Amino acid sequence: MNDPLVLKTALGKHAHVAPLKDGRVTSTKVKLDFIEFDPLPKAFRRMVREGDLDVSEMAVVNHVLAHHYGKPIVGLAIPLWSRLPHTNLVRPANSEVRGPKDLEGGKAGVRAYAQTSGVWVRGVLKTEYGVDLEKITWITMEDSHLVEYADPPGVIRNATSSGLRELMMAGELRAIMGERDVDPGGVRTVIPDAEAAARSWMREQDIVPINHILSVKTDLLVQHPWLAGELDEMFEQARRVAMTDGVPPPPVYGMEANRKSLQILIDFCTDQQIVPCSYAVDDMFVTPGQDTSHLRARGAMSSAGTA
Repeated sequence: MNDPLVLKTALGKHAHVAPLKDGRVTSTKVKLDFIEFDPLPKAFRRMVREGDLDVSEMAVVNHVLAHHYGKPIVGLAIPLWSRLPHTNLVRPANSEVRGPKDLEGGKAGVRAYAQTSGVWVRGVLKTEYGVDLEKITWITMEDSHLVEYADPPGVIRNATSSGLRELMMAGELRAIMGERDVDPGGVRTVIPDAEAAARSWMREQDIVPINHILSVKTDLLVQHPWLAGELDEMFEQARRVAMTDGVPPPPVYGMEANRKSLQILIDFCTDQQIVPCSYAVDDMFVTPGQDTSHLRARGAMSSAGTA
């Protein structure tokens, strides 16, 4: 029997992937060699900049940018993390901001303009609440994980030593978004009844807003056409084991279950000037059993050092 393919892997500390990390789910074909990153976004940056990870959890917008700039990674539609956009946009409790339109003419903060959470929030503000995004100045704390990317006009880097919440509480920002864990102390959501609004929006759109998926080195999928299916089965088995243990179920895995959500987010990227052109989900994701020979050109770009 051949030795399993060893893959350097980075995943977040999610209960639904724990069976992969603790050995309850294994494969005779693949061995996941886990490397821990804290915070997890350091893994995104390493995957797209250094290329020495084989498999990594990846924020969807980072994946879109990686595709745009020719990075040798391909996605699997395995949603590893999601959140409700409506609940992630907060203002001071004593603020005069009472709804999304009140953000126009002011400043709002986000960790990075191309942060996936922020793209979801801005997309909801525009499509659901009629907010003119160009009437808001966006204050950011850091750059993108992609060195080639530059923020569009209307985005300004914070030049002070203060964090986003400090700036907001000092009156410099009307609202902030993109905090992974929103501290409820002293803040309220900009969108009234945000969780109920988010649930209603999800039902109307028939989607779950996906933030993180799984990315894989292109060359590996070309060299091992069975790999996408094996990874899909491993993650699905881990999901089932975790749910049996009482873990709240993550979104359903698979392309068709997540195609609409992913396409909406990709389209938001185009509308918000993160990428200059439109892409389809199938441009940057593969499905188990799919012929991967079309990926050879992208893998060759990496080998030639032009990715």
